Amino acid sequence: MSDATRAEMCVAACAEAFRGDGEILASAMGVIPMLGARLARATFARDLLISDGEATLLDEDGVAEGWIPFRTVFDTLWAGRRHVMMGASQIDRFGNQNIACIGDWQKPKAQLLGVRGAPGNTINHATSYWVPNHSPRVFVDRVDFVSGIGWDRGAAEIRVVVSNLGVFDFDTPDNAMRLRWFHPDVTVEEIAAATGFPLSVEDASETPSPGDEALRVLREVLDPSDTRDAA
Repeated sequence: MSDATRAEMCVAACAEAFRGDGEILASAMGVIPMLGARLARATFARDLLISDGEATLLDEDGVAEGWIPFRTVFDTLWAGRRHVMMGASQIDRFGNQNIACIGDWQKPKAQLLGVRGAPGNTINHATSYWVPNHSPRVFVDRVDFVSGIGWDRGAAEIRVVVSNLGVFDFDTPDNAMRLRWFHPDVTVEEIAAATGFPLSVEDASETPSPGDEALRVLREVLDPSDTRDAA
């Protein structure tokens, strides 16, 4: 067992989401997912293209190595050569995501971001999610509004959901969410209690710890100021 913190386990789990993707554009939203994408690029996924969220392509050290104008992002998106890791205010058992509103959309209790790029992302290429606070309010039986479509609505590929408690995929006969990994010091029972729908947990195991080299790269190269623990 390494001395990895919970945040470092989450970064490593986000990195694993990009394993095997090859030469595609990895678009990661937020500190933990971005560190995950950069860690993947620096250690085992050297072909990944990583943007700064705008128009610059970055190498594993965060140094600009190319430029991708906004119109080209859409060309890449429509061609399926992209894997995005987004957030989710709500997500259901089939990976339908809500970032638009809470409550009835005609008179919502809370107005959120809107659908943003979620429909185009989920219908065209691989999509994963990062949820920093796993709770029944986020992992719901039915989302209040569908921003990004799930497996039951024809999504191209909903890959994984990484939360502060574990990692979830959809490798089941009906593409319903299952628990793949639980983070150290988290129990399956805790995860089930924090999820608003039944989870398949039979084959779940502990999240693999990042190796010494991955931790060195994360701590010394990618995030020496330790922004990951504050994210």
